[in-house]
Amino acid sequence: MSYVDEVIELVVKQNPAEPEFHQAVKEVLESLRAVVDANEEKFRREGILERLVNPERQIKFRVPWVDDKGNVQVNTGYRVQFNSAIGPYKGGLRLHPSVNLGIIKFLGFEQIFKNSLTGLPIGGGKGGSDFDPKGKSDREIMAFCQSFMTELCKYIGADTDVPAGDIGTGAREIGYMFGQYKRIRGLYEGVLTGKGLSYGGSLARTEATGYGLLYLTEEMLKCNGKDIKGATVCVSGSGNVAIYATEKAQQLGAKVVTVSDSTGWVYDPEGIDVALLKEVKEVKRARLTEYAAARPSAQYHEGRGVWTIKCDVALPCATQNELLLEDAKALVANGCTAVAEGANMPTTMDATEYLQQNGVLFAPGKAANAGGVATSALEMSQNSERLSWTFEEVDSKLQNIMVNIFHNLDDAAKRYNAEGNYVVGANIAGFEKVVDAMLAQGVC
Repeated sequence: MSYVDEVIELVVKQNPAEPEFHQAVKEVLESLRAVVDANEEKFRREGILERLVNPERQIKFRVPWVDDKGNVQVNTGYRVQFNSAIGPYKGGLRLHPSVNLGIIKFLGFEQIFKNSLTGLPIGGGKGGSDFDPKGKSDREIMAFCQSFMTELCKYIGADTDVPAGDIGTGAREIGYMFGQYKRIRGLYEGVLTGKGLSYGGSLARTEATGYGLLYLTEEMLKCNGKDIKGATVCVSGSGNVAIYATEKAQQLGAKVVTVSDSTGWVYDPEGIDVALLKEVKEVKRARLTEYAAARPSAQYHEGRGVWTIKCDVALPCATQNELLLEDAKALVANGCTAVAEGANMPTTMDATEYLQQNGVLFAPGKAANAGGVATSALEMSQNSERLSWTFEEVDSKLQNIMVNIFHNLDDAAKRYNAEGNYVVGANIAGFEKVVDAMLAQGVC
């Protein structure tokens, strides 16, 4: 049995009932076969793959808080510090009922390679809780965030582990957490990113993941003789990534015709009205039914269906495993030429393979959505220097990072005879830097 197969089998055996983590490990290691096979003896001796798939630290803790009725509620908090070979742990905090250890591990594992691809000195980590901010008052969210940070603050710091936002964790939640960290630790430092502009946040951070997705997509299309201008684009999701991917796509001359949320989706043949979408989702925190009610050209549909709409480019920006094999078949049948992942692992493995086999350009999330963590690292730099850069400075750095990511993964794919396979390219490019650092630092 090959080294890759042995480690995949070991991961499944040692981490039962964690299918998302199994999927992430298998996807990465399968695409690294050429590199691992070429260095098998050395990597086996050094236990490289075993060290890579085992987090340096897994923290699980109780989060008690009091709701508005005076009742004590209890949630579970997590922080997985996966790999610090190239820098302090960096990765978001997800607040969603679906959160469990396996999902946090899958996200943290992906983060290792994503962070490496940015070219910035940040390692991989992830955290969160099964707490659901939806339907909670501001006071309840503050109570939860303060309790969560009371425990988490023992394990993080500006040079140790720097969490950020993720699904369910926006500027409000980051603010409450930062206040509690400062209160307990007595330190005013860049321990969290995604902060408000008045207390150390970075301009362009809100837009970064969505904008970065389009910068990489534009470069991928350009290098394959295609143009984003004039393209019809389908976007899933209606959170931060989806909103700003839609905004940037339309700034680049494309027309975005869909968005979705957990209950349904909207098809707007005249193009999504970004200002209205922001009003519905960022201000009112409402459902897309309100968008459709306010927009005569929009059609609202319950359930799934975004990927049935004819488009040139598809940008899954909602959550993991949302684009299934049947969706991939519909996209191919409708002439879609490119898929770039705005969310973490939103495309199932069989759907990814189908898209690639049918000539669809496919950019994996660890590359395509790296703009968020890249700009978080830029926020860390600004905090360290006690400076604040302009929007244009940050946006320019972000665009350069995303263009470089594409060329690095393109080059890596070509070096290992996998030209055009950007999944392989992204995993190899991210892996090489991390492994070099791990080997240089000895057994740790």
